[in-house]
Amino acid sequence: MMTLKRHLLLISNSTLHGGGYLEHCQEQIQKFLGEQVKRVLFVPYALHDRDDYARTARKKFESLGYGLDSIHEAADPVEAVQKSEAIFIGGGNTFRLLKTLYDNGLIPVIRKRIFEDGIPYIGSSAGTNVATISINTTNDMPIVYPPSLQALGLVPFNINPHYLDSDANSKHMGETREQRISQYHEELDTPPVLGLREGCILLVEGNKAKLLGITKARLFLRGQAPTEHDPGHDFSFLLDQ
Repeated sequence: MMTLKRHLLLISNSTLHGGGYLEHCQEQIQKFLGEQVKRVLFVPYALHDRDDYARTARKKFESLGYGLDSIHEAADPVEAVQKSEAIFIGGGNTFRLLKTLYDNGLIPVIRKRIFEDGIPYIGSSAGTNVATISINTTNDMPIVYPPSLQALGLVPFNINPHYLDSDANSKHMGETREQRISQYHEELDTPPVLGLREGCILLVEGNKAKLLGITKARLFLRGQAPTEHDPGHDFSFLLDQ
């Protein structure tokens, strides 16, 4: 199997209870980007107030030693991606994010930068969702309509960020997250779904994938019972789909 150049840091959530923006994963971000990257291209499309979102992200990345440019401020978004050293796509509404990526013609150019040029990609929440094969397992409402649910396809499986376990004491009678993923797998030829709880991070380097962070992940394979996996677990086999 040919080794791909991809370098991905896929984070479940931007903010962990008790901490600030990206505080729980800032050490992983610094280690991931290293000293070669000087500036990061931020994609704030998942939120409506892009200016405020960019200010928040810029403040954080500058505190970590990196400059940050927001793609919504660029005259040509495609050119901004082509010239970027690293890409960070933040959280918000996944449908809004994916639609805007399509509207600006950014799907193929981001894929090229990741797979062919090997620049680092960081995703958080919705930014993690769009890194996968599709957004079928997002938790968000379809407030806008992207032309397709197919996403960047940087990995050949789905992720469910912010994965929530069912509460045995809850009186809520709606579907649990596990039931909703099970309903997805009732459809034919649906790929694995990796449930990333708050505090989970998936690091992908070429054909290797490893769980980082402080919480367990829950893996759903079609036709099989879900399984629990500790930080440090090797998920490389998911890249062979």
